[in-house]
Amino acid sequence: MPASYDADALTALADQQVSWQDKALPPAFWGRTVAEVLADKPRLSQLPTPLLTLSAPGLRHNVDTLARWCAKHGVELAPHGKTTMAPALWAMQLEAGSWAITLANGFQLGVARAYGVSRVLIANAVVSPLQLRWIADELASDPSFEVLVWADSVRTVEIMEAARSAYVGPDARPLDVLVEVGGLDGRTGARDAETALAVGQAIADASTLRLAGVAGYEGAIGHGVDESDLETVRAYLRELGGIHTRLREKGLYDADVVPVVSAGGSQYFDDVARVLAPLGEDGARVVLRSGAYITHDDGMYRRLSPLGETPRTDGDRLVSAMHGWVRITSQPEPGLAIFDAGRRDLPFDQDLPEPQLIRPRTEGEPVLKADGMTVAKLNDQHGYLQFDGDPVVIGDELRVGLSHPCTAFDKWGLIPVVDDPDAADPVVVDLVRTFF
Repeated sequence: MPASYDADALTALADQQVSWQDKALPPAFWGRTVAEVLADKPRLSQLPTPLLTLSAPGLRHNVDTLARWCAKHGVELAPHGKTTMAPALWAMQLEAGSWAITLANGFQLGVARAYGVSRVLIANAVVSPLQLRWIADELASDPSFEVLVWADSVRTVEIMEAARSAYVGPDARPLDVLVEVGGLDGRTGARDAETALAVGQAIADASTLRLAGVAGYEGAIGHGVDESDLETVRAYLRELGGIHTRLREKGLYDADVVPVVSAGGSQYFDDVARVLAPLGEDGARVVLRSGAYITHDDGMYRRLSPLGETPRTDGDRLVSAMHGWVRITSQPEPGLAIFDAGRRDLPFDQDLPEPQLIRPRTEGEPVLKADGMTVAKLNDQHGYLQFDGDPVVIGDELRVGLSHPCTAFDKWGLIPVVDDPDAADPVVVDLVRTFF
């Protein structure tokens, strides 16, 4: 059953006033509510640069595409909400059937609770006694709320048990915990089966915790998509599934628990389903945690996603649903133009922005392709555009493709959603609020 959310809390976002704190909107809009701004159907030309926008049809396509793919391949989806930290986008994913929302820490869980998300998977260990007590209070106050956390060491389990047993009574709901399985040169996670099984035993023995399954992140194991990289990922996933099987054979799951077996970022979800989905036949719930798919991109995930430019699985291709908009402010030397966006505005950790389109200089002119242009580097507030000839002039506005949505959303507190990013002057159809 998909998780739910508080529709009234989400609707209330439309009543918030926009202000100088919202860098995506011009002073002419300040003091008006989001609903009032949208009622006038503003256009892209009314917004300042630099700017990040989302594509309404692109978001819809991507959410529906992965929902269909998961249903076909026998896995659930708990998309990683840290990618967007946007409750409105989480709601889209939940309405499409997502089993839960995945988050990374206590602050993000607080955002989810503020918007009534009923089931959350925290893809991390929670060892802060303050956060553990708060989670205990949330579980006690809302019988419909479910949360699952991770542990990769017996020490982690001991900290959780000590904090909770000193705070909750014997009749309190247990905290569901997944054994986190890692791999050599990976990130967190138990590095061998013996450690993982010991963690599982410690959880099962704790008085305030409940063993709820196993989890891991194959994206920290694989580094490419050639066959050797893919086989490394598959071997890790087989180990993950094997630990779940051994925990079940040892009788460590309570009889009323449907064990969760969770992996799957946005790069290898096809292999996750291929290796782990068969565990569903033995009663496990196999859960992907892909997050970046909702916008996809014009860089890292275009190259590496199983539904990217070189598909590795069946299904519709994902499309880029996020774009940057920049304006040329200087042409200090031949072949070089400076634009008004930098690392404070656009993601740069995986790939630099990709020039795509030049918006019309005057009404009625066509949109032009930004051929022969390259973004060479970014400063904090400036970008360096290199080109041959003289294709741009000061004042020109360009659309750029972006790479890695996980470092795009955090730069914008309010993001316009447009009806058609390829149009000469797209209409703004929504404003999405983020919480970072």
